[in-house]
Amino acid sequence: MTSENQAAGPFTGQSWTVDVAGLDVSLPIVAIKPDFAISLMMVIDLGVRFGEHAGRKLAEKLAPLKPDIIVGAATLGIPVAIEVTRALGLDHYVILQKSPKIHLGDALVQQISSITSKGEQRLLLDRQAIPLLRGKRVVVVDDVVASGSSLKGSVELVRHAGADVVGIGVILTEARDWQATLGEDCGLIHSLAHIPQFTQHEGSWTPIPETFL
Repeated sequence: MTSENQAAGPFTGQSWTVDVAGLDVSLPIVAIKPDFAISLMMVIDLGVRFGEHAGRKLAEKLAPLKPDIIVGAATLGIPVAIEVTRALGLDHYVILQKSPKIHLGDALVQQISSITSKGEQRLLLDRQAIPLLRGKRVVVVDDVVASGSSLKGSVELVRHAGADVVGIGVILTEARDWQATLGEDCGLIHSLAHIPQFTQHEGSWTPIPETFL
């Protein structure tokens, strides 16, 4: 990585192309540390057609689970939840919030952390949404699973509300750290594609070899 790239910020000037269920997407490689980088997918920046495509393809994988409702976490899980819900022919969905709002003063709370966010965060479930979840077959969706902490928190919060989590849908799985975090819930994962993480090698970012559990 050149000094010009370092001065410009975390973007390395390299990219990684991934086939997302038949659609090639070029993702910028972004340095998290001097010797560690990820390929960054900002689903909200990829357009309506990509969102519709990803939601439809995920819905095809999730339909056999016969979910009653879809749950997604703010912010990047919101368009995924909407598009999967639409593609499944459902109407209602539930969003787990991360920022306090006036109607969330007595919300159910779950602490989480994320590879792309600094520090601890909180997931907040509006108690008014609990009747939509209690006793229902729920699929939790998100854009990417990396460390697995956000998804684990989402699943635990939804279960705390009395739901039966029958599946987890993500557009991308990233590396393999999430497997240890999710444990037995790894078997619930349905994804469209996989991306590696990266390390520096002779001035270029190369994929880190992965260990499969």
